[in-house]
Amino acid sequence: MPRGDKGKYTDKQVRKAEHIAESYEARGVPEAQAEARAWATVNKDDGGGKKPGGSGRAKVSTRTAEERSASARKGAATRRRNAAERKAD
Repeated sequence: MPRGDKGKYTDKQVRKAEHIAESYEARGVPEAQAEARAWATVNKDDGGGKKPGGSGRAKVSTRTAEERSASARKGAATRRRNAAERKAD
């Protein structure tokens, strides 16, 4: 997908960007800048194109509570170990 191609955005996202751009233009913002701001706002709100292959947000993590807890314990142990090593130096 070439840079600037809007093919991976849904119809709703395109309408939203058009509406935002019109609002900026009504307030005196140049057309090109209004369009850029509008798409930046759509990307901020929606995380990019939602159609397959778009740059939308990744799938929601499916880790269990147990896996998250184990990861937290491992991180805490690493921080303790690193702190102890810094004190030793």
